[in-house]
Amino acid sequence: MAMIAVQDWLETNSLQTRMIMQVHDELVLEVPQQELEVVREKLPELMKNVAELKVPLLAEVGIGKNWDEAH
Repeated sequence: MAMIAVQDWLETNSLQTRMIMQVHDELVLEVPQQELEVVREKLPELMKNVAELKVPLLAEVGIGKNWDEAH
């Protein structure tokens, strides 16, 4: 569900950011430098609010040139 919400948001806003893959409970994106701040702010909001549950959903953003650096 989060993948769909993120992809819809990227397309609606005509961003150049691309979703590369899903790894377990993570989404990996390739983000141009000029979009980094807006994506960094919006992604956790989109992912946390994708479903209404009895427990809160948490979402964190890691940034790096590769998957290892982002952790």
